[in-house]
Amino acid sequence: MLPDLERLIRLQQLETAVAAARQTIESFPATRERLEARLARHAAGLEAAEQRLAANKAARREIEKETAAIEKKLATSREHSMAVKTNKELWAVQAEIERATADIRKLEDRILERMMEADELSSDIEAAGQALAEEQATVGEEQRRLEQERDRHQALVERYAGDREEIVSGLSRRLLETFDTLMRGRKGIAVSEVRDGRCRSCQVRLRPQLNNDVRLNQRLIQCESCQRILYFPIAAGDTAAPPA
Repeated sequence: MLPDLERLIRLQQLETAVAAARQTIESFPATRERLEARLARHAAGLEAAEQRLAANKAARREIEKETAAIEKKLATSREHSMAVKTNKELWAVQAEIERATADIRKLEDRILERMMEADELSSDIEAAGQALAEEQATVGEEQRRLEQERDRHQALVERYAGDREEIVSGLSRRLLETFDTLMRGRKGIAVSEVRDGRCRSCQVRLRPQLNNDVRLNQRLIQCESCQRILYFPIAAGDTAAPPA
């Protein structure tokens, strides 16, 4: 294989690998945000359950205050009943006592409902707290793996930079400019395989003679359609492919 063509193939493979590594690195912030959003949803669930329990307790305290006020009024009415002088006054006081007693029973029922609801909310909080702890452990592990992957890909990019310098040092300035121009204008693909008589990148069929020339891999040939530099992949140990 022509040495320059071999260098260009290696350079293309390197550029493709660098682009993939950088794309992976660029995807990490979005992945991290998704992990943080998962934690936030669980934390919000726990906070909502805690707020419901706090509201339950506040409502229960208000009912208890109302109950205490009525009980105080009931005690006063009972004391008053001992001092009434007429049946009319007694009936009026007894009516007050009955109303107060009925109101207290209703309030006590409401307190009981709040207590039962509080038990359920406490269970919800415990479950939400456990779910949050489990999610924190899971997300923490995923974040550690993410950081390791980022470091690994960053190391690859840095290593590729050194490899690129080595390859580029063996290319002429004109050839490197051609490669860079094609990279910019052809979506990061400057060098393309030929498969089944077609440029693998643009899928245009090559003329038979041009296809045979490419199969030799002995000179730099550009696709007549997309202008990419063409080569024919050969098995390890071979120097060229036989003509078609």
